[in-house]
Amino acid sequence: MRWALVRVCLAVTTMVVVAFAVPLGLVIKEMARDRAFSNAEREAAAIVPALSITTDRDQLERVVASAGSDAGMAVHIPEVDGQRAVDLGRQRAADGDITTVRKLGRASTAEVPGGSTLLQPVALSSGAMAVVEVYVPESEVSNGVGTAWAVLAAVGVALVVGSVAVADRLGVRMVQPAQRLVESAHELGEGKLGARVPEEGPTELRLAAVAFNSMADQVVQLLANERELAADLSHRLRTPLTVLRLNAASLGDGPAAEQTRTAVAQLEREVDTIIRTAREAKPQTAAAGPGAGCDAGEVVRERMAFWSALAEDEGRKVRVAGVDRPVRIPVARADLAAALDALLGNVFRHTPEGTAFAVDVHNGEDAVIVLVSDAGPGIRDPEAAMARGRGSGSDGSTGLGLDIVRRLAESTGGDVRIGSSVLGGTEVRIWIQLDGREPVRRGHRGSVRRRRRGAGVH
Repeated sequence: MRWALVRVCLAVTTMVVVAFAVPLGLVIKEMARDRAFSNAEREAAAIVPALSITTDRDQLERVVASAGSDAGMAVHIPEVDGQRAVDLGRQRAADGDITTVRKLGRASTAEVPGGSTLLQPVALSSGAMAVVEVYVPESEVSNGVGTAWAVLAAVGVALVVGSVAVADRLGVRMVQPAQRLVESAHELGEGKLGARVPEEGPTELRLAAVAFNSMADQVVQLLANERELAADLSHRLRTPLTVLRLNAASLGDGPAAEQTRTAVAQLEREVDTIIRTAREAKPQTAAAGPGAGCDAGEVVRERMAFWSALAEDEGRKVRVAGVDRPVRIPVARADLAAALDALLGNVFRHTPEGTAFAVDVHNGEDAVIVLVSDAGPGIRDPEAAMARGRGSGSDGSTGLGLDIVRRLAESTGGDVRIGSSVLGGTEVRIWIQLDGREPVRRGHRGSVRRRRRGAGVH
């Protein structure tokens, strides 16, 4: 559309410029010719009074010299009453042309080498007809024509370029909103739910942008409901199942106890399948916008109040630090709670009863670090544990745990690292960037190298 508008404007403007510039150029040329011959007529008129008084050669030569036109003027006086014919100056016109003008008694022009001549008849006192010849060179006829044509050409080019520029700007004003609408539609189709279209441009495109944004908001709301459902399955089913599994393990031996443990294990597998399916079907969500976030200290205190009861039942020592003051982070409250539950659930699932664990929150200038550490046996292969997060988890693992944590950290520009804790077991470090910049690479005892963008985690 943009280039079509430019081409149409270019064609129309060019035709208008040609329609006006060509006739105007011809008029300018004709005006220059008329000016040159008008000057020649004035020069010839300056000799007429002298010719009406005398035909003496010497006097006429002085008159022609005083007029300053002796180089381009000639006077032709015929033979009258026995007086010889007088020819002053250089004759350029043909004898036939001079004779014709003398007979007709009116001025005429004749083409000569290098230009033209004006032949002006003058009646003498004797009744004879003299002819004044004024030479008009070609340079004088075309004087100023080239400059005028150049100015016309420059004005025409400027008009064409200006019209093309204006058409291009108008085309951009119409095309850019349409392009943004197409790009946003592609982004929304790829799962980038934050895609929106600025409501600007022509009225029709502005209305289309309003409709698209309204549709996108509805899609986000629908997917948010699904996401909340998956989170609810994760938080409300997995946590009670963990407690049920722990209680089933304490039932001892016997057919009933074994059947209970088998049923719990099967139920866990079914729940894992549901959660994994919901996770795989969930598109990529947008990062939290400006103003969104929560108090990390408050969320940690709330979740630890829940998990501390289970820790007390299993004889686990719990330590919490860094939550005595507000710690604002650009993460939704539900997302941080889901990440903490996933990590703490892994501690209860993969470490023996009585194993101590700790949660520490460190508040820096440009980042907040949440450390979840335990005194368990540790992770043999941290890289493999992070890679399992792509959803290839084994039985009893949805692959969702560390993946929830990874996506939470990456939504702020941070990352997740697995290393050895001071308690002797595993430490998971969640690096939450406060300003969206790339996290600073800092060494950590036992930590693995920072993974590439897009790498999966456990």
